[in-house]
Amino acid sequence: MEIRIGGLPVAVTMRTPGDDFELATGFLVSEGVISAAEDVVAIRYCVGGRPDPTYNVVDVTLAAHVEVPDFARNFYVSSSCGVCGKDSLDKVRTAARQPVADDPIRVSSTLLAELPDRLRTGQTIFRRTGGLHAAGLFTDAGELLCLREDVGRHNAVDKVVGWALATERLPLRGCILQVSGRASFELVQKAWLAGVPIMSAVSAPSTLAVDLATEAGMTLAGFVRDGGMNIYSGAERVELTVPDGRSA
Repeated sequence: MEIRIGGLPVAVTMRTPGDDFELATGFLVSEGVISAAEDVVAIRYCVGGRPDPTYNVVDVTLAAHVEVPDFARNFYVSSSCGVCGKDSLDKVRTAARQPVADDPIRVSSTLLAELPDRLRTGQTIFRRTGGLHAAGLFTDAGELLCLREDVGRHNAVDKVVGWALATERLPLRGCILQVSGRASFELVQKAWLAGVPIMSAVSAPSTLAVDLATEAGMTLAGFVRDGGMNIYSGAERVELTVPDGRSA
């Protein structure tokens, strides 16, 4: 799918069709271009010169007050990497508008350990295909607010962020982002720009992901499965408990 701003191509991403508008706006949040629903005036599929929309090109019209950065570097985003084509690591570290270090959320390790199973329960397409990643947004009580699936793990997160933008929930204070794969640098970046204080991943984090989470003041959990986990940053937000609720 190609994402455009005011008719100008910005990026192309390999995605699973569905929730395309959320994907486009979530991507723009993750790039630091927008941060609130009022930043978007309109969003539509482009017809591409044909009578019917192709549904593979989305054009976003931004409000006059939004400063659009130079996207002359138009980049291709694969289904596995959300930062492919970035000129340098410094450009990846987009200035976050949503501080997370002061978020007072506290959760138990028992709750975090349950989130992968709660996420899997909602993965309807994964149950049929076994081939999609998922991202789920949970409250501090474990209530699922939004779940999105996509062949690209970064797309799944962008769709969740786009949903939060459309429902005027940004910044996502007091929320937990659970992802089905590993915790990569780009996913931590996306969570930070959306104001997520806790990110939990089924698999491993990269070193850069841990460094960025630490810099942001975000809690990052990895290898969250089979009742266990590793806490790589922000451990003060997680109370260690055993399954019956007692402190460990």
